[in-house]
Amino acid sequence: MTYTEASMDALRRTGDELADATVATLFARGEVGKFNSLMRHVSTAGAPLPDGLPDVAREYLDVTSFPPAWVDWGEMEKARLFFIDNNVHISTALSFASMPACYLVPHVAKLLSATHGLKYPSKRMAETGQFTVLLMQPDAFEAGSRFLPAVQKVRLLHAAIRHHLAREDKWDVAALGTPICQEDMIGGQMFFSLLVLDSLHRLNIHMSTEGAEAYFYAWRVVGAMLGVDQEAVPKSLDEARRFLDLYMIRHMGPSEEGARLTRQLIDLYEEIVPGTFFDPIVSALIRHLVGDTSADWLRVPRTPWDTVVKAAPHLLGILETIEDRSPLGAWALDRLGHLTTVFELSSLTRGRVMHYAIPEQLKKEYGVPSGVPRSHRWSPPAASVS
Repeated sequence: MTYTEASMDALRRTGDELADATVATLFARGEVGKFNSLMRHVSTAGAPLPDGLPDVAREYLDVTSFPPAWVDWGEMEKARLFFIDNNVHISTALSFASMPACYLVPHVAKLLSATHGLKYPSKRMAETGQFTVLLMQPDAFEAGSRFLPAVQKVRLLHAAIRHHLAREDKWDVAALGTPICQEDMIGGQMFFSLLVLDSLHRLNIHMSTEGAEAYFYAWRVVGAMLGVDQEAVPKSLDEARRFLDLYMIRHMGPSEEGARLTRQLIDLYEEIVPGTFFDPIVSALIRHLVGDTSADWLRVPRTPWDTVVKAAPHLLGILETIEDRSPLGAWALDRLGHLTTVFELSSLTRGRVMHYAIPEQLKKEYGVPSGVPRSHRWSPPAASVS
């Protein structure tokens, strides 16, 4: 698929018709509070919907209660095994590359600042981490899973943000397009798929082409369930590279909100890491994964650890060798990765379950300016533009 400025501009004008109509009706009838209260008790797929749930919400939940008919379950199983093999690395990439990349897009940083309170800065990370872990469970798409309800709620959350910004006249649609538009939703899908793979490659993690493609495919399925236009979304990693390059060239840059969110992320992880000696490694890892120019835009501090972190790929290469040559070592490292991911997620969520409720209002103090087998090792697609 060919992406041009014109085609990207068209994606900026489009939201999610189904979710937008559902949210608009809930707000018009004053039923958002009732929906949120009742949906806190709907956390698993196949559970009976509670009495009193608004009809429009019930219809939406029925329509969106299953994955796309075209899903290749063999690919999804490959993706799950890829995640098990690389979960701690994927968590690292999500935390220190994907989230800062979101902050590099000024209008996205504005949205995140508007919808996540400063008193709980880890909320976005907690939601993202929990969402990814739920996605990679073996029963993610079966009755009893927590993933499907999470997808349904996140889709409505996005629609609620669009609703608030339009109603409060705090978004310049002519200059910025529809908030959380199709271009931004596809961009987010690329951040959590291709950019994660890029980061693993930068960390010298050995990935098979088959595994990388399966992981990307899993996020294609997620995108479809979140309302992403399947006519416009990249179908391959090469197409993803072309889209992501153009998207970042069109939008990335410095912003006060991006720098503040990055500072919150750094503070959050420095708090999680025991003691203070290793605190600078957080900033160093972000700088290593996003590059100096982007890190400077985000005001990531330079530290003496910047040089030390560059040795991380060599250390990870040694661990990969142990994993390849020893079944016991492979089991131990996978188990360690699982426990590390669980610990990180527990710290971020503070032991809570993220419910992805529809925000009944946005923060007031914000503004939006106008303007698997290890063969055929995977290498990232080359940059599509210089």
